[in-house]
Amino acid sequence: MKKKLKWMIPVFLVLVMISVFIIYTGTYYHADSAAAAALETDDSVTVSETGYGWLFDGPSEEDVLVFYPGAKVEETAYAPLMHLLAEKGLDVCLVKMPFRLAFFDTDRADDALEGTVYTNVYVGGHSLGGAMAAVYAAGNGEKLTGLILLAAYPTKDLDDDMKLLSIYGSEDGVLNMEKVQEGRIYAPDIYSEQVIEGGNHAQFGNYGIQKGDGDAEITPEEQQEKTADLIIRMVGQ
Repeated sequence: MKKKLKWMIPVFLVLVMISVFIIYTGTYYHADSAAAAALETDDSVTVSETGYGWLFDGPSEEDVLVFYPGAKVEETAYAPLMHLLAEKGLDVCLVKMPFRLAFFDTDRADDALEGTVYTNVYVGGHSLGGAMAAVYAAGNGEKLTGLILLAAYPTKDLDDDMKLLSIYGSEDGVLNMEKVQEGRIYAPDIYSEQVIEGGNHAQFGNYGIQKGDGDAEITPEEQQEKTADLIIRMVGQ
């Protein structure tokens, strides 16, 4: 009986851990109806589902952004911003992460970029997705033109010839500003930090109110329009 208990206890603990993980990852922020509408192809942008996620193919032939979604957020929640960027001249590869957690596949950009012939390649993301995009950028600087962070920060040195754009909302209640400040030491020479007045953490995507976030003073459409303009300006420099 004692021997039986010895192997039963570890098995039980493993089963409990698996159950907790399934419950944790099974609870996530869902994309709203506006996000679903942004997945439709129109006269300016062709949207297609791919093996890595989604491609937003606009008029650009030279510039592309590989975007990592935030933790426990349905990737399609970022479709409105991605569609807007493609329309303005930056193609976007919106990647889907295992269990909706970017740290499970920090090299996901390689899948999105395989077979592409873009001249200027950017990687970026929101929140945890941005932090993991920064990890990818730190180890793959030779492939990239720049890094775009939405409510995120780098934790490793970035190549000096890389461009870095950091954007966050003035009402963000989730982003750790001390970490943002600490992350500045890893920034390359070409670094811009932009604050969207009235913006918060969640409104870079379309997935509703995020726990712990501040109240936005502008609409998601306004925040995303301002974000897209800042990104397009950076790409054009």
